[in-house]
Amino acid sequence: MSEAVYTSPLGHLDGSRDAAELSISMSEVSDRGMIDLRGEASSVKFRQAAKAALGIDLPLKPRSTTVKGDVTVLWLSVDQWLVCCPRSRTDGLVGKLRKNLGDIHSLVVDVSDARAIIRLEGDNAREILMKGSSIDFTLPDYKAGLVRRLMFAEIAALAHIVTDKPCAIDIYVFRSYADYTWKWIEATAKPAATIGLFVRR
Repeated sequence: MSEAVYTSPLGHLDGSRDAAELSISMSEVSDRGMIDLRGEASSVKFRQAAKAALGIDLPLKPRSTTVKGDVTVLWLSVDQWLVCCPRSRTDGLVGKLRKNLGDIHSLVVDVSDARAIIRLEGDNAREILMKGSSIDFTLPDYKAGLVRRLMFAEIAALAHIVTDKPCAIDIYVFRSYADYTWKWIEATAKPAATIGLFVRR
C-alpha cells in the first residue's frame, strides 16, 4: 500500500530570507500538523474529553491560545479550535481525540495539508501585516498568544502572534495561496519599503 507523502507548497522557493535582504526574516513552518476540532464549548464532557486526549485545556476566550509542550491550541470560533503539533504526532492525537470524544457531539479532522504557514520575525513584522490588512497590530492586547482571522493581501488568513520580543508571527493561508503570500511579503518587506511606524521622534 502506498503512503501519502507531504510536499511543501513553498519547496520550489529558497525557503527563507534573512535581514540582509528584507526588513524581517521569513521562513516556512513545514513540520506542523493541524487538526480541526469542533464541539460545544459549553459541554463539560466535550472539554474534559478533549483535554484528556491533548493534555491541555481548550482556550475558551476569543482570539486566545493555550500551549503545553509541543501542542498549541488556537481558538477559531465559539465551537472550533485548531490543534497544532509536530506532524509526527498528528495521527496519534487524532486517534486519541476520536476515541475520547466517542459519541460526544464533535468533529475531528486532520487538515495538516490544507494550509501553509509562513513565519515573520523581526521588529517590522507587525508593520508588514498592517500593510496587507485593516487590523491595527499595535494595539495593547495584540500580544503573544493572540490569534485572529483576517483578510490579508486580499485573501483569507489567520495570524498567530507567537512571541513579542523578539516578535514572531505565524501567518496561516490556504495552500493554494502560499506562493502568492510569500511573494507579496517579499515585495513589501524590502528595506526600501519600510514605513517606520515605530521610529521615535
